[in-house]
Amino acid sequence: MMCGLEIHVQLETDSKLFCNCPTNYQEAPANTNVCPVCLNQPGAKPFPTNEKAIENALMISLMLNCKIDKNFTYFMRKHYDYPDLPCGYQKTSVPIGYEGELNGVRIREIHMEEDPGQYKPDRGIVDFNRSGIPLIEIVTEPDMHSPEEARNFLKELIRVLQYSGGARGEGTMRADVNVSINGGNRVEMKNINSIKGAYKALNFEVIRQKNLMKRGVEVKQETRAYLESQMITVSMRMKEDADDYRFIPDPDLPPMKISDEQIDKVLDIMPEAPHNKVKRFVTDYGIDEESAKVLTSELDLAQCYEEVAKEVDPVFAAKWMRDELKRVLTYNKLDFADSGILADDLIELFNMLQNKEITTKAGQRVIEQMPNSKQTPREIAEEMGLIGVVKDDEVLAAAKQALEENPKAVDDYHNGEKASLNFLMGQVMRLTKGKADPRETVKILRDLLEE
Repeated sequence: MMCGLEIHVQLETDSKLFCNCPTNYQEAPANTNVCPVCLNQPGAKPFPTNEKAIENALMISLMLNCKIDKNFTYFMRKHYDYPDLPCGYQKTSVPIGYEGELNGVRIREIHMEEDPGQYKPDRGIVDFNRSGIPLIEIVTEPDMHSPEEARNFLKELIRVLQYSGGARGEGTMRADVNVSINGGNRVEMKNINSIKGAYKALNFEVIRQKNLMKRGVEVKQETRAYLESQMITVSMRMKEDADDYRFIPDPDLPPMKISDEQIDKVLDIMPEAPHNKVKRFVTDYGIDEESAKVLTSELDLAQCYEEVAKEVDPVFAAKWMRDELKRVLTYNKLDFADSGILADDLIELFNMLQNKEITTKAGQRVIEQMPNSKQTPREIAEEMGLIGVVKDDEVLAAAKQALEENPKAVDDYHNGEKASLNFLMGQVMRLTKGKADPRETVKILRDLLEE
């Protein structure tokens, strides 16, 4: 399988690409965020290109390791006849960035274009609120060889876009997926609007093409639509080539030149890309790559980890934030930014753990109560009676009591059912109210059971 992607994502701006109409199209009544320019009325001329859109497109290009074209940049008219384009063409720039790379996938080019309106063919209506919103299109080389590779690339790309602050993320993403098998004809699947959708569409299309080739039927070069409700692709039209769009330079928009000063300005404000942050975390903090990827999955989480690592052993902090903090966030369906947990809260909790004021089990119970809590970790631990680790002689007494009260579990252990040790461990924790050190408890239980 060979797969390449064309990903369209809206840029984060207050106004449209060539006029001053607002971009909050989802909140406004239909056809109210419009003017003669974004409706492409006869005689209406576009404003100069939105500078914020150019800056955001530059930033994303640089974060994806692209070269920047410093020659004159201009917009082309891409002609096609569809109800969401009243003028019959879409304004599309020549590439701003080219020859980039992400996750081993080459980025062929990045350019800007205007979003068309929202056409609802089942009702025969168009809402033009979206028309003219700035888009970025990211075109990859066909470097993905399985649906899993494509899914992983899209996840990493969305993470870069979120870090940049210059794009609106997966909610506005539309991907055109090009796929072929063993040098056969290329099929394009249009307007897939989620990572999950791209993965499912690829799975179906690969099987469809393989089955055709097994029967000796040639795969048509065509454009297909993915029907998510049925998880199938259906033919739309024969695949267009670039000549079919009749590209011409737009005479209403003057050429622009990207200066070194513009690039330097973007580099000054550009955040560190997540894939670069992963490499730095591994090098600077001595943590494994998988932990670094989890900790950089959200920009706020990554920034918090760096604050915590100034005060707490970085490897210890990474393990707790990767395992326990992410477990609690996932259970509560929260992003870290919405959890209300601060770096100072985590520092206090980790210090209590490392100073053996609370046990690992107690720490797990405390962190479960931390999202959007008005109490500090210490206050939570005190209220739950978790402060303090019991002494070895108290653990020994609790272990003996657990063995006396659960003779069947003892027999099971001696009969080779080692899982019964976990049950007995739980009983000791119950008797000590979770204040026993887990490693010491296991050691004491094993010594008693082997006597």
